[in-house]
Amino acid sequence: MRIGLTYDLREDYLELGFAEEDVAEFDSPRTIEAIEGTLNGLGFETERIGHVRSLVETLAAGRRWDMVFNIAEGVDGFGREAAVPSLLEAYGLPYTFSDPLTLTVTLHKGMAKRVVRDLGLATPDFAVIESAAQAESVDLPFPLFAKPVAEGTGKGITAASRIDDRAELVQVCAGLIEKYRQPVLVETFLPGREFTVGLVGSGLEAEVVGVLEVDVRDGTNSAIYSYHNKENCEELVVYRLADDDQARQAAALALDVWRGLRCRDAGRVDVRADALGRPHFLEVNPLAGLHPEHSDLPILCGLAGYSYPWLIGRIMASALSRANLAWEPFTSAMAAGLRRVA
Repeated sequence: MRIGLTYDLREDYLELGFAEEDVAEFDSPRTIEAIEGTLNGLGFETERIGHVRSLVETLAAGRRWDMVFNIAEGVDGFGREAAVPSLLEAYGLPYTFSDPLTLTVTLHKGMAKRVVRDLGLATPDFAVIESAAQAESVDLPFPLFAKPVAEGTGKGITAASRIDDRAELVQVCAGLIEKYRQPVLVETFLPGREFTVGLVGSGLEAEVVGVLEVDVRDGTNSAIYSYHNKENCEELVVYRLADDDQARQAAALALDVWRGLRCRDAGRVDVRADALGRPHFLEVNPLAGLHPEHSDLPILCGLAGYSYPWLIGRIMASALSRANLAWEPFTSAMAAGLRRVA
């Protein structure tokens, strides 16, 4: 079975003049090598395709695959993560992870929170701000938290993101709108514990892998899980598995969110507790990073006792099941060795 690999490589965009922060969500060669090597070890033949423009050229040249392992983030617009899946659907080609509807809704944090709120699930009160003038009339109690509405990897999040008064709110929103050319999500600041919940599977088959508590070291960027802290997580962030009552509540909330937003195969849901310890949904990452040592989901799986091949195998098993495909070498590999780490 031939598997195509679609992705955005950081180096490709840096050569085009993009800044380091611009490519923060894109992948390193280590990630692509790890995914490809693991897929080969599971019995699949692989072909590297690359970003969406390479996909267009490759499809136009007549190349096809049995399945595409897609982790392409895209570059511009609220539909950037949906670009590759939309193109693959036009050609009738199955792929891993969520569909264009889910990827577009979840990329826009405000839209995702509206859906989650409509599902009756807890999420902080919020507003989507499109201008500094609009920030003047936000009717939410301070302190607040502000971030770009459609970025990941902590982009746009700094110590200044926690806001205590109206003047700060206007200044921060104006700066984020100018820098990122998109609206700003402003929500009630939650002072409690922060979790990221790892999930695998789709629909009723989805399950929680584990709950990772995120603890930014004291004195580090005001203890906010910022872009800087994420990029330097090995030195600045402590990750620990959590399995107390509050963590289990976070896991239940994350599973409801995952199913309600129709996310597929694997990903993360970020949750934070309020002053009373009640978990609230912050955002979902249906295209979670897969760097074996640096990304939250593989880190979580490792701490929970699951290997990197197990994670990639579960992603493929979910995607193949949705596409009604089977591949005997993969089935044998799953049966023989894809279990928890000893």
